[in-house]
Formats: sequence, C-alpha cells, structure tokens
Amino acid sequence: MQLKLTQEGTTLIVLAQADHLDAGNIRVFRDAMMPLLEQHRHVLLDMSELKFVDSAGVGTLIACLRKATELQGEFRLCSLNRPVSMIFDLMRMHQLFVVYNDQAEALRGMSA
Repeated sequence: MQLKLTQEGTTLIVLAQADHLDAGNIRVFRDAMMPLLEQHRHVLLDMSELKFVDSAGVGTLIACLRKATELQGEFRLCSLNRPVSMIFDLMRMHQLFVVYNDQAEALRGMSA
C-alpha cells in the first residue's frame, strides 16, 4: 500500500493508494499512519481508491482515530465508494467516524 500525502492549509490529506485495506496490509498502513497522526493535528484519509475494507481494516482505522483523539487532533474520512460505505453502514461506523463525500467538503468541515 502506498500513501500519497498532500497538505491543504493545516490539514494533511492522505490518499490510500490500494484497492483494499484488510488483514494483508493493515500493518504497513498502521506503521505509516501512526507517525503522521503524531506529526499533524488534522488528518484526512481519502479512501476513494479503496474498494474493500474488512474488519481488520476497520479496526486499524479505529486505532488511528483513537491515536488522533489521544493527541487532541482530528482524523476524518472522505470519498468512501459504495462497497466500503455499505460495510461502514453495516458496522455502524458512521456513528464513530466523521465521513465526508469528498475532499472539498471535508476541508470545509475540518477545524482550522
């Protein structure tokens, strides 16, 4: 899994460049994300290229959210495609995460 990083104001945008986030690649993802969450107060994960997220992937996203919250930061998600959004709905993850339709909407909604 590759992560493409861009900065927009105070928000770090992380584009997950993979078609899945699951037990096979969560360690690589987590090892890359944790330092980013420590270095940046506002992190937006663009999930537009992810076609599948399993329970291990969701668990890793929750770990990222916990880390950001622990550091008094924000970890938000955007651009979930339909299959991933359906998984989030089934697991009721929309109650835990702030999820935006796209990057523009997310950047308007994130703290300065």
